[in-house]
Amino acid sequence: MIDDLHGGDMDVRSNSGELGPADPPGTGAGAGGGAGAGTAGSAPGLASASEESRRSFERAFEKAEFAPFGEKPRQGGHSNIDILLDVPLPITVELGRTSMTIRDILDLGPGSVVELDRVAGEPVDILVNGKLVARGEVVVIDENFGVRVVDIVAPAERLSSPKS
Repeated sequence: MIDDLHGGDMDVRSNSGELGPADPPGTGAGAGGGAGAGTAGSAPGLASASEESRRSFERAFEKAEFAPFGEKPRQGGHSNIDILLDVPLPITVELGRTSMTIRDILDLGPGSVVELDRVAGEPVDILVNGKLVARGEVVVIDENFGVRVVDIVAPAERLSSPKS
């Protein structure tokens, strides 16, 4: 098994210190030092340690088993998404963007107006965790601003969205 990983041309030292090709696992030659490897003439437990190492290696790469698609979850009737439903995410409503030089930013003061890249009445972007998910229009509720969702962004557009 291990020789298969190295193409079978792995060199090992025999008991006499000579370098030679490794023998296939379980034959007793190569790493054990000759025809007597794993028998009464070899170090006690060498063959069993090698065999245990091989079994451990094979167990590490056992084939994974998955439940078929469409099968109901087994976790007390809850799906995995239920675990995430109470996780809070930041929501940002973006009215517009602009770019300014440092000089223009330093010149800002009370009464300064910053022009944005949006036309009045154009829908604003609704971002969840920095990703564009919807567009809406600004509304006033009592004395607070709000956003009425008018369009949900298609998943394909959401994935290719430059905003992040």
